[in-house]
Amino acid sequence: MDYATQSRFSDPGRHRDWLDATPADLERLRDIASGLVFHHWGNGDPAGHGFGPERLAEIDLRYAEAILGRLRELNPVLDAQRSATERVLGCCRDFTLLYVTLLRHHGIPARTRVGFGGYLMPGWHIDHVVAEVWDGERWRLVEPGFPRDNELDVDLMDVPRDRFLVGADAWRALRSGALDPARFAVSPDLTEPFLRGLPYARHNLALDIAALNKHEMVLWDIWGSMNLDATVSEADALRADELAAVDPDDAAALARAFAADDLRVPSVIRSISPITHVLAEVSLTPA
Repeated sequence: MDYATQSRFSDPGRHRDWLDATPADLERLRDIASGLVFHHWGNGDPAGHGFGPERLAEIDLRYAEAILGRLRELNPVLDAQRSATERVLGCCRDFTLLYVTLLRHHGIPARTRVGFGGYLMPGWHIDHVVAEVWDGERWRLVEPGFPRDNELDVDLMDVPRDRFLVGADAWRALRSGALDPARFAVSPDLTEPFLRGLPYARHNLALDIAALNKHEMVLWDIWGSMNLDATVSEADALRADELAAVDPDDAAALARAFAADDLRVPSVIRSISPITHVLAEVSLTPA
């Protein structure tokens, strides 16, 4: 898998020139990406920070080209110190997608990883996305969603593997009983059974396999055998066990897993927007 080149999701398209002035530096690019997104709930109520109702649709922006286009409209200086409303409304996936876009623009191998952060809320593993960057010697996890001056007890440029559990690691830890499924959630205050424990761990495992195949999906996408069930069937659990065993550095194994009918991303998927909370069909741009 060539992680140094753009995917159809990370491709900056007509805004490629806007990225040319950025430095080929892992930490500096992380700092730029961390200032481009206003998290639609993690940074507070958007309305209270000046976002009008017409801005809510930004949450569902899927492709880096569209996100960069909106950012360029809001402020033509990419690495400016942006006010809240000069950032695009999004989530952790968007911070990470933009960071990966910047890295790949400079030919630096990078990929998004979907899983659960154990450093976001004490006592919880919270649904999260970070970048995984090849630094010339190893893959390291990098957190692009926070500024340098933060209260997190974690190295943003090298997040320990036991503080962020990628999809496969989270699934195995829950299946083995090593960790409590009740402490895994999109957010502690969301009570829908699907958004917690094994059901959501299975969801994030599928998203992570897709991301490893350079399909950086929106977190509320549904396709293939993914569902909104409150429990995981035995058949689905066994299938997830198989996916969790795939070596993330075995390109052939990743491709085989992703080619299966229950995981391959079709041209039309379903997605549940945080704006409407309605499961709707979404057509993807051709690969």
